[in-house]
Amino acid sequence: MNTPSPACRHWPFWTVIVALAAVLGLSLLINLAAVGVLSDPAQSSPTGQGEDEFPVFAERHSWGTGTAKVVRIAFSGVITRQLDSGFFGSIDPIESTLRQIRAARQDASVVGILLEIDSPGGEVTAADEIHRELMQFKQSRDGRVITALVHDMAASGGFYIALPADRIVAQPTALVGSIGVLLQTLNIQGLGEKLGVTDTTIKSGRNKDMLNPFQPVDPEQVKLLQQSIDAMHDRFVDLVAQGRNVSAKQVRPLADGRLFTAQEALDKHLVDAIGYWEDALEEMAQLLGVDRIRVVAYRDETGLFQRLFGVRSPLPSLQSLLSAATTPRRLYLWRP
Repeated sequence: MNTPSPACRHWPFWTVIVALAAVLGLSLLINLAAVGVLSDPAQSSPTGQGEDEFPVFAERHSWGTGTAKVVRIAFSGVITRQLDSGFFGSIDPIESTLRQIRAARQDASVVGILLEIDSPGGEVTAADEIHRELMQFKQSRDGRVITALVHDMAASGGFYIALPADRIVAQPTALVGSIGVLLQTLNIQGLGEKLGVTDTTIKSGRNKDMLNPFQPVDPEQVKLLQQSIDAMHDRFVDLVAQGRNVSAKQVRPLADGRLFTAQEALDKHLVDAIGYWEDALEEMAQLLGVDRIRVVAYRDETGLFQRLFGVRSPLPSLQSLLSAATTPRRLYLWRP
């Protein structure tokens, strides 16, 4: 009679060996990436030019067969530098967008940017950086143009980054506007008193801890912060006036934070047309004075290490959530 084979008693040993091998492999990947073995060779610059100044992207043919080369750049979501996180750190969507615009500016063959927007807005400074980079693209060579296509929303900062466009096309169901500035925080003094939580703050001046959530709201400090908000609002209004070729006096009645439907935005000259992808391409062709255009999209050819550990999360990182909860920030953001 055959006796059954005894169960393997060495599985804990082999489990430890496999785990150690995985750790060793991870360590090897990190060290190889550190010395550049796994880096994409396309990322190095043989001419000695800085890669941040002259970003390198692979191009993917997206649409059309014309000779006029247009780069398709999309921004979707909240305009913030802390939105997405990989396994080992944050990924900066603002810097990614700036690099694409910069790459288009440095490419002499690019005559236009098709900017696709679906955003409720976000950080004041981040939106302003994208706006500035787009303006630099237009000013870098004669004849360069930008067309913006609003998919679902271009609100507040999302509309702010559309303003350099020579033409703004909104899809029929899009929402546009929310011209305004927001600074919001929580005051939990009453809750702290109920829980027996006291605040101890050592500061160099009475305004150093403005909006301290454990202290009563100081009206004088609110006035100081309002001055900053008003200054950013004035800047927003002026840029809308410049971008849409209207007077600031015409913009101010619209700049109370409200959103407009695509038709309302068209009637109020906040957009130039209502349409879809093909309509935005037609607007671009008309601006360039050509019958057809060739649209390309950039693909970031990162190395193995970056692809492995730079996986993006659709959710805000813990760092950004904590920052938003504890640090009041000026925002060009539509927040219902």
